[in-house]
Amino acid sequence: MPPGLPANHLSFVIPVLNEQEVIVPLLKDLRARYPGSELIVVDGGSTDQSAALARPLCEQLLSAPAGRALQMNAGGQSASGEYVLFLHADTLPQITSGRLLDYLAKVPQWGFCRVQLSGTSRVFRVIEWFMNQRSRITQVATGDQMIFVRKSVFEQTAGFDAIPLMEDVAYCKRLRQLAPPLVINEPVATSSRRWEVHGVVPTVVRMWLLRLAYFIGVSPGTLARHYYDR
Repeated sequence: MPPGLPANHLSFVIPVLNEQEVIVPLLKDLRARYPGSELIVVDGGSTDQSAALARPLCEQLLSAPAGRALQMNAGGQSASGEYVLFLHADTLPQITSGRLLDYLAKVPQWGFCRVQLSGTSRVFRVIEWFMNQRSRITQVATGDQMIFVRKSVFEQTAGFDAIPLMEDVAYCKRLRQLAPPLVINEPVATSSRRWEVHGVVPTVVRMWLLRLAYFIGVSPGTLARHYYDR
């Protein structure tokens, strides 16, 4: 373990909304893989058992208005670690504790991981490749890539923009003005359920159109209505 950066300097912030199927395996995996880290679950008003299941498995269970930006900001503000790592409930880091601490011993201002989709079809390897190339070149990650930031930088930048969609893109664009990201080579494994349920081609087209619309100035509120309508 690198000197000066013990595991208890890591705070994982997990926004949840009706994630009772995945929250327990995630928290148990994080506890086993990163002993000593702080686990913060921020519930956005779940109507299932997400909060009750998470309570005994995390250091902090917070409530916040629904919306990943608002929930992640609440968790980030409450975090005590030197680094805050924002993790979706259906995403599992693959990196070991020692390797993660090796990366963070370089004292990056912020960064993210490569992504690995859970689907076994070859098409998901192609999607992964494009996602990872895009994020590395543009220095803009999605929330599925475990964006992490030093707590001092999180406070300095006031966290995520309080918008209903594209909060991860907007925040990365602000962070890259401060410093280039550290890109962790070991991936995070995230669910491919959106592609599997709605179809690969329609989902890819839909996501690119949403990004294009955001780039040309369509409001996140308008985009959110199209994103969450299915």
